[in-house]
Amino acid sequence: MTDPTTSGQSDTATGAKGPDELRRQIEETRSRLGDTVEELAAKTDVKGRAKARAADLRDRAGAMTVQLRSTAAQAGHTVQEKASRAGHTVQEKATQAGHTVQEKAPAPVRDAVRAGRGNPRPVLVAAAAAGAVVAAGVLWRRRAHR
Repeated sequence: MTDPTTSGQSDTATGAKGPDELRRQIEETRSRLGDTVEELAAKTDVKGRAKARAADLRDRAGAMTVQLRSTAAQAGHTVQEKASRAGHTVQEKATQAGHTVQEKAPAPVRDAVRAGRGNPRPVLVAAAAAGAVVAAGVLWRRRAHR
């Protein structure tokens, strides 16, 4: 037979050297046994583990939602800033093109535009008459082709 002290076993396996040590070993064993029982109970509590996992996933989803909303808001601000800058650029180019056309237009056209700005009613009546003539011409051509 082998000596228990030389076989690598702990002091608890060798036996107590008195009643106090025996009580201490019993309490230590009870404590370890209680921990083991709690671990086993936790592993077998499938419903409890599922609830804990669901709560963890809800927390993660909430954090991701906050992060995504923040990222989307930031992207929206970036797009809005770029659009605003682009809008100013387009407006500046349109103004510049208007000035270029105004400078290159013949004098009679510029005079007619100034007169139209001063009194827009005759210009509107002339435009409506021209539109009516064009519409009548389109209708007449359709009938002629039938």
